[in-house]
Order: sequence, then C-alpha cells, then structure tokens
Amino acid sequence: MAPPIDVTTGEFSRGCGAEHVTWKMASVQWHSRERNYKAELEACCLEAVPLEFGDFHPLKPITVTETKTKKVARKGSASSTSSSSSSSVVDPLSSMLDGSDPLSLFAATADPLTVASMTTGKSSINMDPGKKQRDKDDDPGVGTDFEPWSGKRSNILARYTTTEKLSINLFMGSEKGKATSPGSAVSEKVRTRLEELDDLEEGSQKELLNLTQQDYINRIEELNQSLKDAWATDQKVKALKIVIQCSKLLSDTSVIQFYPSKFVLITDILDTFGKLVYERILSMCTKSRISLPGNSVSDNLGQDDVNETAKETCLNWFFKIASIRELISRFYVEVAILKCNTFLSKTGISETLPRLTSMIRGIGDPLVAVYARAYLCRVGMEVAPHLKDNLNKNFFDFLSTFKQIHGETVQNQLAVQRVEIPIYLTLYSPAIDWILQCIAYRAPEALLTEMMDRCKKLGNNALLLNSVMSAFRPEFIATRSLDFIGMIKDCEESGFPKHLLFQSLGLNLAMADPPENDKLQILNVAWKVITRLKNPQDYINCAEVWIDYICRHFTKREVNTVLTDVIKHLTPDRAFEDAYPQLQSIITKILDQFHDFAVLFSMDKFLPFLDMFQKESVRVEVCKSIMEVFIRQQQELTRDPVILNALMHICKTMHDSVNALTLEDEKRSLAALINGFIRMVSFGRDFEQQLSFYVEARSTFCNLEPVLIQLIHSVNRLAMETKKVVKGNHSRKTAAFVRACAAYCFITIPSLTSIFARLNLYLHSGQIALANQCLSQADAFFKAAISLVAEVPKMINIDGKMRNSEGYLLEFLNNFFSTLLIVPDHPEQGVLYLVRGLLNVIQDYVWEDHTDTKVRIYINVLHLLAAASQETYLYHVDKVDSNDNLYGSDPKFLAEINKLSETLIGQILDHLKTLGKEETLKRQSTLSLALFNSILSHGDLQNNKLNQLTINLWNLAQKHGFADTKIMVRTLEHIKRQSKQPNMSHFADLALRLPLQSRT
Repeated sequence: MAPPIDVTTGEFSRGCGAEHVTWKMASVQWHSRERNYKAELEACCLEAVPLEFGDFHPLKPITVTETKTKKVARKGSASSTSSSSSSSVVDPLSSMLDGSDPLSLFAATADPLTVASMTTGKSSINMDPGKKQRDKDDDPGVGTDFEPWSGKRSNILARYTTTEKLSINLFMGSEKGKATSPGSAVSEKVRTRLEELDDLEEGSQKELLNLTQQDYINRIEELNQSLKDAWATDQKVKALKIVIQCSKLLSDTSVIQFYPSKFVLITDILDTFGKLVYERILSMCTKSRISLPGNSVSDNLGQDDVNETAKETCLNWFFKIASIRELISRFYVEVAILKCNTFLSKTGISETLPRLTSMIRGIGDPLVAVYARAYLCRVGMEVAPHLKDNLNKNFFDFLSTFKQIHGETVQNQLAVQRVEIPIYLTLYSPAIDWILQCIAYRAPEALLTEMMDRCKKLGNNALLLNSVMSAFRPEFIATRSLDFIGMIKDCEESGFPKHLLFQSLGLNLAMADPPENDKLQILNVAWKVITRLKNPQDYINCAEVWIDYICRHFTKREVNTVLTDVIKHLTPDRAFEDAYPQLQSIITKILDQFHDFAVLFSMDKFLPFLDMFQKESVRVEVCKSIMEVFIRQQQELTRDPVILNALMHICKTMHDSVNALTLEDEKRSLAALINGFIRMVSFGRDFEQQLSFYVEARSTFCNLEPVLIQLIHSVNRLAMETKKVVKGNHSRKTAAFVRACAAYCFITIPSLTSIFARLNLYLHSGQIALANQCLSQADAFFKAAISLVAEVPKMINIDGKMRNSEGYLLEFLNNFFSTLLIVPDHPEQGVLYLVRGLLNVIQDYVWEDHTDTKVRIYINVLHLLAAASQETYLYHVDKVDSNDNLYGSDPKFLAEINKLSETLIGQILDHLKTLGKEETLKRQSTLSLALFNSILSHGDLQNNKLNQLTINLWNLAQKHGFADTKIMVRTLEHIKRQSKQPNMSHFADLALRLPLQSRT
C-alpha cells in the first residue's frame, strides 16, 4: 500500500506516524503553459499534397527499365553490341554494372591463344572442347550419391569392440635407418637399404601384450604419427617398415570380434602412406607445369608430363614392395600405392588389378580374404571407378570360396575363441556390404538380378542376403520385398541372425515404397516373424526400423497395434531400460508422420508407451521433442480435451523435472515450450473456461517464473478480449469476470522473484484494470508498484552479469508517471495522491551519490504535472473520467499542482548547488540545460520569476564551458522559431536575453 499523503500542503510526507520531511518552497512561482495539443500536432505535420492516380508513392513498387549491353571484343575485330530492355524490379547495385560482370568482360576480352597456352602448359597437348564435354557427360566416376568409406568408418569402430586383451608389434628404430653421409657410394646406399628391409624381418620389433582396446588404438595412432614423422625427415625406408609392420597385423585374427575395427585403423595408415608416395612422385612431374583452372594437376596428367626421375622413383617403390616376403603385407602395401601405376603407363592400373585380385586367392582365412577384397574395391573405386569388371570378378571369386566360411577350419577357430557362428558371420557384413555397394553403384538392373540369383543358389546365404539388401538400391529391394521375405524365412535359424535380415529389409522399405498391393501383406508376414523374437533387444531393433514403414503407409490403428506389441515385449524384467535410444527413435518417427495431435493422442497406447521412459533425463527429452513438434506443426488454436489433457501431462513432466541443480538455460528451454503450449490453447468465447485453464496451469507450473509471467499476460489479454466483445460496455457478469482476471494477476505477481518483472506486471495489470473501468483494482496494482519501488536493490542480475539498477528504475518510473496522468484521484485520498506517494518513495530511496537519477526523475515529474494542469489531457482511457473531467481546471486543483511543482524545482535547484565542485561541473551543466528545456516546453514564461529562472539556468549551463555549443545554438534557433507562433511572442524577448558564450 502507498504511504498516506498530506494533501493540505505543498509537501509530501514519509508516512503515517513517521517523521515528516518538509521541503521549503522555492521563491519561484510555477505556472504551466496552456497547451493546445491538437493545434500543435497539426503544426508539426507535413503539408499534405494531393496526388493524382499513377503518380509516385513511396510505398509503390519501383519499376526499373534495365538495359543490358553485351560487348565481346577480340583482337583484330570490331566489338559488337547488343541491347535488350526489360521492366522488372532489380537490385540497384547490380544495375550499376549495366548487367555486366567486370571479371566476365575481362575473360571475354582475353586472347584465346593465351588462355589455351595457360591451360595446357605444353603445345603437344591439344584438348578438343567437344571431347571434353562428352567426357564430362559420360563420366563413370563416383558422384555425391555414392556413400564414401568415411561414412561407414565410425559405425564400424563403434559396433565391433572387444574386452579381451590385444597384442601389437612395435617397430624399434635403428641407426641404419638414418640418412647416409654425402660421401657414400650409390652401391653402399642400396646395400644399406636392403639390409634395413631384412632387419625388419629379422625381428627389429617389440611385442606388446595384454593391451586394452583403447591402448591398442593409441598404439596404432602412434604408428601413424611415426610414419608421418619418418616421411617428413626423409626416412622413407623407415616409413615403409612401419607400413609393412602394420599390414602384418591384418593377418592376426586372435581376437576375431575386433578384426573389422582393426581393419579400419590399419587401412587409415595405409591410406596415409599411399597418399605420401603419390604426392612425392607427382611433385617431381609438376615443378614446371601449370594446371588447368578448377582441376587438380593429377586429373590432367599425361604420360608426356612424367619425367624419367619420377618413373624411376615409382619403379623403385614397386620393386621395394615386391621384395616383401609375406603375401598379406605385400598385397596391402601395393594396393595402397595402386594409383602410382598411372606414372608408368596409361593402362597400369587396369593391368595390375586382375593380378592383385588373383593374389587374394592365396589368403587362407576367409575373413582376412574378404577384407582384403574390400580394401582392393575401396582403392579401386577411388583411382579407377570405371573398371567395374574387375569388381565383379572380385566378388565372383568370393562366391566361389564362400563355402570356406562354414568349413571345419573356421569352426575349430571359433571353438577356440568361444565365438558363436551368428556373431562370426556379422563380422563379414562391413566388407561384403562395401564390395556389393561398389558393384551396385549405377549398375544396370540386369546385373543386380544376376547377382541376386547367384546368391540364391548358394546354401547358408543369409549373410549374402543381408549384404544385398544393405548395398543394392532401395527401389530394387522394395519392389521385390515379398521375394526377400520368402528367402529370409528359408534361411537356417542357426546362421546369420534373422532379425538383422528383417532390419535390413525394413531400412529399404523406409526409403522406397513397395507395390501398393503388397504393402499390407509385407507388414503381416514380416511382423509375424518379428513379434516372435524372444530377445527384447533384437525385437526393438527391428520394431524401430519398421515403425517408419508402418507410419507412412498405414493408419493410427496399425501404429497403435505396434505400440501395444512393443509395450508387451519390453515391460517384462524392465527390458525397456536397455532400449531407450530405440524407443526415442520410435517416438521421433511417429511424430514425423503424425502432425494431427488429435489423432496421435487418440491412440490409447501412446501415453502408456511414454510411461516406459522411467529415466527422468530421457523422459524429459522425449517430452521436449513432442512439444517442439506440437509448437511447430499445430497451426490452429485448440480446445480439444484429449490434446489438452495429454499435453498438460507432458508439460507437467517437464516442469516436475526442475530442481535446485537445473541450469538456467534448461529452465528457459522448458519454459519456452510450456509457454508455446499455453499460447495455443483457446476456448473461444468461453472466457470462464479459459480462465479456469489458466488457474490450473498456475498451480501446475508454479516453479517456472517465465511460465507465470506468460500466464499473467494471457489473463490480461483475456480481460481485453472481454472488453472487445462487449465493446467497452460491461454488464454485471463481464465486470465481475474482468475483476476476477485482475485478482488472478494480483495474487500471482508476488510469487515472482524478479523485482522488475513484478514492477512491470503491476503497472501493466493496472493499465488493463483501468481500461476495463476497474478503478479500485487499478489503484491496488499501482499502490503495490509504489511500495515495491522501495525494495529495488542497487545491483540486479541481467543475463548473468550484475548491473546497476538505476537506469532500469528510471525507465520504469517514466512509464509509470505517464500512466498516472490519466488515473483519476480517489475521492477520499486527495489531489494526485498516487503521484505524491510515489514521490515519497523516491525521496526515501537511497540513490547513488555519483548519479543524478533522482533529479532527472523530478524533471520528468514536472512534465507530468504540467500535463495534469491542462484543460484537456493529451490522452484518455475510454469510459474513464480523468482529473481533467473531475476537476475541470479548478483553481484549487491547479494551485496544488503548482505548489508541488515549485517544491520539485526547489529540490532540483538545491541539487544543482551541490554540484558546484570542479569535478561535478559537467553534471551541473547537463542538468541545468535539462531543466531549462523542461521549463521552456512546459512552463509559462510570461511569468517574470520563471522567465528569470530560465535565463539563470541558461547561463549556468554555459558558465564553465561544458555546454555543447551546437546544442545551444540549435536550442536558441528553436526559441526564435517558436516566437513566431501565435501567443508565443514573448519568446522573442527571451531569445534576446540568452547569450551564447564560447568555451574560451
């Protein structure tokens, strides 16, 4: 409540029963200038000039006629010019170029012979533009639709892990690997390098045992770095030794479950080695060669560009690799530098690939052999993607040896390592998937059909079947879905896991649609098998994939059936706790397809499905994802009770997760989602039901301050909608309703912690109450705001930083005073009782010594008092009588305003006296000019004392040279212009008495 006001004097008191603070009257008598706001507004408006139809208008679209001039100049020929005109809205910056790009003009005027010489580099290389275009159209290379190996790398490393101990052989460097002295003979250098290669095979290694998987990965990374370091220090033989040593590791299958990940790590080193060798030889060819713009040097490399030194170096590398004794090491290292064959002959790669393919036949272990084939395909697709025939031969070779996978040798090896055959078969998937992906890329359908038929003829073909579904085009698989389901059902139960087969099929159906007539049959046949899976993890992996197909092609009935089945499988033994990622994925896929939340929540198993998310962090993330989709997809306001109840439950789940440890960012994120839900709820003209919803929401979301603020704004908007419906003429019922809205806000605001949020909401709610003619409620809001001003702290937290609050308080008070102008006085409280109460609080508030905020507030209050003394106020509230109507310019009312104004001026002048010290003279000058401008705008300068005060303030502002001369000049010019207005002639005399002083 505001403190009581002494309305009998020109003073404002601190409070009832407290010591009174009296401000002595200034000798200046305040008189406000009479204002005619309507006339002033008309005088400030620009002169209206009538426009005829079709004339220029600033909001009318501009039509520009653009003239394009094309100039093509050649040596020895005249330039030709062509022009075209078009009417369109164009960019003014572009139009400055006349439609021509300066760089394009430069290229057009360049000598074609010069361009040709720059692009070819040698006169012997002639490029036919037509041939170049045909080559581009028929380019058999790899496009962006081909998934690169890098996209599969991380998945392999994450999937194929082990807890068993690993071993690795580390290369132990020797002094023989260092560079020889300059005086050594060539034969001595060759002999030394041969000894170094022999030294590697004689045991210059150290075996590290009992390594964890992470230790093993770290050691491999060390070898990769050692390779780069050796190459950088020109120790090429040492680099080759490291690569040979790493490739040897690929023959070790002692920890067979880790082999795919080991393959990924080792081939990274081989790729690095191959790139280093190729770039070194390429640098020998390109020292004096200019490349074509936009292409790499190697793309345009011809045999004439390869000098003898480059060829000799290239042959030297191949001879070194040929001397490696072990087949696997020799194979991998040669494949790593396969691209270097281009330095020897145009057909080098095509001649080498068949030999390398045949070399793989000498690898006895089928797992090692299939990954060797995968690496050959991988490098082959990079350096010679057009040689697809060799890829086919590679795969057919694998098919011919496919029976080895189920041979006795493999069975014995698995028995020793205690690995079951289904797990063992999954180790082949990355390699076979990659081989088939390379073969199937842009392959004709006849070839794919032939390969599928070959796979059918093999026994125990589930492994191949899975790779076919993973590598072939989804459209190819989807159109033959029933055939694939039949093949899956015929596979042996003890072989490759069937759930992985159905998972692969489901992934294809998620990307491509099967024939319309087969959709339901596919679902029925597949789900009969999936629902019989006993392992919950296998089941949920399949269900996660197939839910996409079901959502896209079927109705909520089928989706609800699947959710029922998922709950049935995962509820026993709380199996859902191990399947949160898959369950989240199911929710996401359902939300992607079902944007009608009435349909979504009408599924009786949707909310029970959400209840399986028992872990709070996961449950909150799922709820957030649902709310994000709702806010993004819901286009219309809703009052559907099914939607409201479900979303209320979801929002309550998010709200209840907030505790003392919750981060502020997380609170803001949750509040934003809940606010989005609140804004989407509308009961139309049923305002009472709407208010009841807000009451329930307040009790449900009481811990999130932004939500409470949103609710207060929503209730205020509801009150204004009520006013709009009744057109401002409230009945007894609607008046009671808007008072109930005001009571809601008055009760809710004190629960907020942010003091400025409370202040602004008290003011805003008071304005709403005033607009609805609820005068007593408006008074209560304003008095609460006045009392709260005294509690504003010196420092407040703004975005995590402590800031001084005076600037924010000044902004609020200015807004508050502008509202108090139209608030009618209470008949029992006296003249301007709210203004006096607020001034009491401002007087008692402890302000910073180095600021003038308090005095600036007083100056602004002078503006309010001048406006309050006018016969007609500048603005009003509809159907609310302000003081101009209540008092009708009563002399006693005006006398009270003048007394209060004189008191404020006295306080301002007293403050100006305290600023007479040297360090505060600039503040004194600024405040003097501010008060001068206020009196100039609102005071009656025909009063001699007020006129003299104005002159004194002008002189004080300039006295010590701190006034801005430009501002003073413009102010004086304004006074002279005002003197020409009606009833303002006395301004001319004032202007003559206001001297301009220079700083000197």
